[in-house]
Amino acid sequence: MPSPRRHAERHRTDRIGWLRATVLGANDGIVSTASLVVGVAAAGAPMSSVLVSGVAGLVAGAMSMAAGEYVSVHSQADTEKADLARESAELAADPAGEGRELAAIYVARGLEPALAKEVAAQLMKHDALSAHARDELGISEHLSARPVQAALASAASFAAGAALPLAVAALAPAAAAIAAVSGLSLVFLALLGAVAARVGGAGALAGAWRVTFWGALAMAITAGAGRLFGAVV
Repeated sequence: MPSPRRHAERHRTDRIGWLRATVLGANDGIVSTASLVVGVAAAGAPMSSVLVSGVAGLVAGAMSMAAGEYVSVHSQADTEKADLARESAELAADPAGEGRELAAIYVARGLEPALAKEVAAQLMKHDALSAHARDELGISEHLSARPVQAALASAASFAAGAALPLAVAALAPAAAAIAAVSGLSLVFLALLGAVAARVGGAGALAGAWRVTFWGALAMAITAGAGRLFGAVV
């Protein structure tokens, strides 16, 4: 008799932390650097100044992304630790009451009261804090905050994204720099949006459209501001 095959399901929740930080960093790197390059070029600055501005934007943006992600995600981690400490104290003070609370959660999710009580008792016996963290607080291993991971992913992806329009600006003829940077940056954004959507399990076309639209809007506004500033100066 053939042995039953194990059904392997692929879930993507374990990618949420690094995927969000990576996509956000790369998107910001492309949009902000391309907009900066286009804006400075539209103001009539020489290409050397355009490139210096782009490099400065890359470095400053990468550091800003790392610091911002670390601080924000660390705040989330601190909140999770505080909640877990509070829950641990409540479990030590009133384990029976916490068991009833867990059972009530399972009843609200559709289990019969007797079964919910049995499930809560077995989970409490196995690992009470983990059961309450997951089912009461919504804290799980895959979704927990990782500040260092988020900071590094954001900084690296921002730098990689920013390097793309900067390389185009360095290689394109000065007369065609604005068109080349704008056009190719939109292509980069579309590819980023499509790949990120596919990795996350969403539709590639919708992902590409979202980032391309906002990137085009940002570059258009920045170019207009640069041209206006250059005319005034």
